[in-house]
Amino acid sequence: MVVNNFLIMALGDLNAAAGLKKLNELLRSRSYLEGYQPSKADTAAFDSIKSSPNGNDYPHALRWYTHIKSFGDLRKQFPGAVPAANATKPAAADDDDVDLFGSDDEEDDAAAQIREQRLKEYADKKTKKPGPIAKSSIVLDVKPWDDETDMKAMETMVRSIQMDGLVWGASRLVPVGYGIHKLTIIVVVEDEKVSIEALTEDIQNFEDLVQSVDVAAFNKI
Repeated sequence: MVVNNFLIMALGDLNAAAGLKKLNELLRSRSYLEGYQPSKADTAAFDSIKSSPNGNDYPHALRWYTHIKSFGDLRKQFPGAVPAANATKPAAADDDDVDLFGSDDEEDDAAAQIREQRLKEYADKKTKKPGPIAKSSIVLDVKPWDDETDMKAMETMVRSIQMDGLVWGASRLVPVGYGIHKLTIIVVVEDEKVSIEALTEDIQNFEDLVQSVDVAAFNKI
């Protein structure tokens, strides 16, 4: 709908008695300035009035003013073109005012672009939402060279290996024969941060104490 600029101009100064009288007469037999629904003409006229009309002198104008006021910020979305005499620079779009689930038929191109962008950001956020951290519990068998190996020193060296995502657990010495014991130790690791192959290599680097390292058990947590 295109606003009748002549209608707005004909009303004159709506803060003066003459203008309010014309407005009151115009609204005697109608609810809106144009047609059967509120339009930009109503918004322009409403915005030009500094205070509500006197109900005793301008009852129809007051009825219209109160009705248009009830729309609040929705007045900015009334259909029609802004009258040339009242045209103002459009306000920047506010993301919070965009209805993500509104009808495409009721939104302009800018609102549609904002809606699509917000939906894309929401979908990306859900996709990137972190899930549970994958962890594993591993039992390692660390074998010494002989029965003269200092097993306490071996365990101390093994536990000295520290890295992000690695937690050492309980341990015990298990006899393997001929007076030799192996160190059985539990370690819990975050799968994305700790490589078991690299961990066993680090333990085997204590070659004065360690003969070999075997994975005795491997369980996902």
